[in-house]
Amino acid sequence: MNAAALCAELRASRGFGHKRAVPDVLGSLGAVLPRDIAVGDDCAALPEAQAGGEGHLLFAIEGFVDDFVEAMPWFAGYCGVMVNVSDIYAMGGRPLAVVDAIWSKGSLAGSPVLEGMAEASRRYGVPIVGGHSNDRSARSQLAVAIIGRARRLLSSFAARPGDALIMAIDLRGRWEAPYPYWNASTEAPGERLRADLEILPQLAEAGLCAAAKDISMAGALGTALMLLECSGVGARIDVDAIPRPHSLRSHEREQLLRWLLSFPSYGFVLSVAPQHVAAVLARFAARAIGAAVVGEVRAGSRVQLHHAGDDACLWDFSQQAFLGARAPAPSAP
Repeated sequence: MNAAALCAELRASRGFGHKRAVPDVLGSLGAVLPRDIAVGDDCAALPEAQAGGEGHLLFAIEGFVDDFVEAMPWFAGYCGVMVNVSDIYAMGGRPLAVVDAIWSKGSLAGSPVLEGMAEASRRYGVPIVGGHSNDRSARSQLAVAIIGRARRLLSSFAARPGDALIMAIDLRGRWEAPYPYWNASTEAPGERLRADLEILPQLAEAGLCAAAKDISMAGALGTALMLLECSGVGARIDVDAIPRPHSLRSHEREQLLRWLLSFPSYGFVLSVAPQHVAAVLARFAARAIGAAVVGEVRAGSRVQLHHAGDDACLWDFSQQAFLGARAPAPSAP
């Protein structure tokens, strides 16, 4: 599969399609969204200076498609906590607490979801402090919200031309068939999970990185697109440099696409100034996290993919928005 064919497959994927629905939502809510809050980050970042504090309060929510919740209820509940925790750390924060909203057809149907949430709460050390339940629903559904705090933000709006694009993924996992989920969490010690995530706020607080994003259901490249669009930049990305399991045969079309569109339980895209690249990679290597420079941030609106000796344009933001991101309005003088 050459680069052009790969780009076409990615653009047609379900993960990309979900993100393409975001501009319509933003269009409906645009009039009530505060201008000083960025739209496109993993969390809403609320300055605590308004309350006499420092840093930012982080607020996020995740919802899950009903077919996933019904097919894998325990894992869906676990992911409800896990993905929200990842969003907080992706912005340089640390989680404080979560709440959930669960719908199920009877209390027995909802029990595995709640058990999965409880297990993730224990492993990640984040308390569940409340929520909403309805056990008279026709179908199982789940949404989980989280609050956290960051001393120094990592933002989707801080990538700059000349930065190196780094992807960091925990490769010590397995597939959760038939879904595109790479599970490196449920069998890992909780202490290790928490220490691995702590890399992100430590990078922010050390001034080694200012821009990051959690790899979502759009996969590694879809997430890179979101980060680049938010920052108003383009990039050239070497697909063959993206960290991947040793067992993956990247020359096989189905395996390559599955990996590029997977949701890893630990995965981040970072934009890092050249002078900090070695230090950032060393932090991940010390925790046995697969991390590599996969490309370069460039001025402009085009995101080029390099694969198998070939180049093609994955996206041109000047022609079409991907996420419909909106930078925060400048502060008044």
